[in-house]
Amino acid sequence: MTTRTPTAHLLPALGLILVTAVWGSTFFLTKNLLEDLQALDFLALRFTIAALAGSVILGRRIIKADQRTWARGASAGLLYFAAQFLQTEGLKTTDASISGFITGMYVVLTPVVGFLLFSNRPAARTWIAVIIATGGLTILSLNGLSYGIGETLTLGGALLYALHILVLGRWAERDDPLALAAIQLIVIAVLADITAAPGGYGLPTSAANWACLLYMALVAALAALVIQTWAQSRIPAASAAVIMTTEPAFASLFAIALGGEHLTGRLAIGGTLMLSAMLVTELRPSADERKGDARRSSPEDQASFTLTAQKG
Repeated sequence: MTTRTPTAHLLPALGLILVTAVWGSTFFLTKNLLEDLQALDFLALRFTIAALAGSVILGRRIIKADQRTWARGASAGLLYFAAQFLQTEGLKTTDASISGFITGMYVVLTPVVGFLLFSNRPAARTWIAVIIATGGLTILSLNGLSYGIGETLTLGGALLYALHILVLGRWAERDDPLALAAIQLIVIAVLADITAAPGGYGLPTSAANWACLLYMALVAALAALVIQTWAQSRIPAASAAVIMTTEPAFASLFAIALGGEHLTGRLAIGGTLMLSAMLVTELRPSADERKGDARRSSPEDQASFTLTAQKG
């Protein structure tokens, strides 16, 4: 087994922070775009553009990808699209703040699902970070909670996001991460186009909205997914999940800087908790935790997870 240096662990962590910041920058842009486009049209256009660009840039890797990489990329893409679809459908009857809180629960679900399905017992510091991050998400996003079909769909999306993180954490280490990312985008685009086709396709009506759409496709989808897939081949899935819960904090910062919103006490406290959770999960593991990580990454666990995921 290859020993990873602190620097080797830091670079993918920084990559995930960058990805999360990019995702956070899309919230106020998406809000504007959805005034011009239907949600499914937006998803179809975004991921079709991303898939086409990814196919051009990574075409050689896609051609060289073996059957296993295609199967895993397709499975991961299906999970990600299903999560996006459920989240979008849930937003029809759920306030955005509540949707953000429930979606952010993937940070809790990731280690829980990993433990329940794959017997991956996270380190104590991961559970501490999960608790801190959940508290931060609550403060940032929750304005009272009523539970109905929209919330149920959104929670299902959060579960699928957790499964997607676990899939990448196990598969990207053994397959070409760039080919895996490109294949995911192709599958997501095909599924989004099929879903949007019955109602016809709408297009942005202004140059500004086209620019936002291209940013969402080429930066927030293509570049972000490539970096995420690469980073998760080098960092534990539970740590990745906690890092990515900083998305609401970044979203709030961008909304203040570019969207005209104001800094509140809730934002300051919640954002501090989110960043604290990230620091906790990125503390250098002890010798006992490193031994536990080695056991959790055994070939037997990898094979068991692959069989389970392929049956879904």
